[in-house]
Amino acid sequence: MQYLDKKIQKRIDEKLTLLNSFRPLPVSAVKKLKEQFEVEMTYNSNAIEGNSLTLKETYLVINEGLTIKGKPLKDHLEAKNHQEALEYLYDMVDSNKKNTFSENLIRSLNQIVQQNIDKEWAGRYRNSAVIIGGADHRPPEALEIPKMMSNLIDWVGDNKKKMHPVELASILHHKLVYIHPFFDGNGRTSRLAMNIILMQAGFPLVIVMKNDRKRYYKTLSLADKGDYALFVNFIGRAVERTLDIYLKILAPSRKGNEKFISLAELAKKSKFTEKYLNLLARSGKLEAHKEGRNWLSSKDALKRYMDSRERVRK
Repeated sequence: MQYLDKKIQKRIDEKLTLLNSFRPLPVSAVKKLKEQFEVEMTYNSNAIEGNSLTLKETYLVINEGLTIKGKPLKDHLEAKNHQEALEYLYDMVDSNKKNTFSENLIRSLNQIVQQNIDKEWAGRYRNSAVIIGGADHRPPEALEIPKMMSNLIDWVGDNKKKMHPVELASILHHKLVYIHPFFDGNGRTSRLAMNIILMQAGFPLVIVMKNDRKRYYKTLSLADKGDYALFVNFIGRAVERTLDIYLKILAPSRKGNEKFISLAELAKKSKFTEKYLNLLARSGKLEAHKEGRNWLSSKDALKRYMDSRERVRK
């Protein structure tokens, strides 16, 4: 069964092919993008879990080694640990270790994420039951974890060549947080593990935005009940956002010299309201991506949407 919307999949595949056509990519530009996305992901992934550091403060802690007055030590450690986990992730992908997705890898990611915070349980499976506050899902008993994790790794191996990378990575993410194998750091570990699958398939680092936290949790909750489509397409949109940003920076000669503008500006150049364009963007019908809280799209993207709608009518 395919969960990823075919239109979103087509756009993602085309954009990845276009990005690959520009390889080898400019080293200096890629380095700046990598640094930008590492800070963004560290900030967003930690903020989803309640970390109080702002994006700028996260940058200062990671890159300048500063201590932010009034912010907890734990928040500083989470920022530094996540950055180290990302470097570990990049090393795994850059060294082309394609067949190393394992329980040991997942435990290593959690160990790095939780080091100096929970020295006893970092990287170790929990030994008692846990309750997730505000969630309907109750994770499995601790005794079930080793078998479930072994089955998860087998599932990834069985489906790596059968499923689209976005579907595989999304469902892996859900299955891992569903098992909730660690006392803490499960969300961060799952988002990192998801990115290993995506980056091994050639995608740049993908970020789940803090501003999308409510939708993120809602779609994860639906996946708990076996409804994967909304969550897979939520992650698909996050993948598309990264590709759009990379293409915008690395492929200035992109056909049509496509310029991304705010939906408010796009509405002025079309017959649609900003509210309707926002609805199209959120549903994945209009190619768009978020920068901060704002959706950006282009006149070319709107034309492609209009053309596809006309084809459907005919």
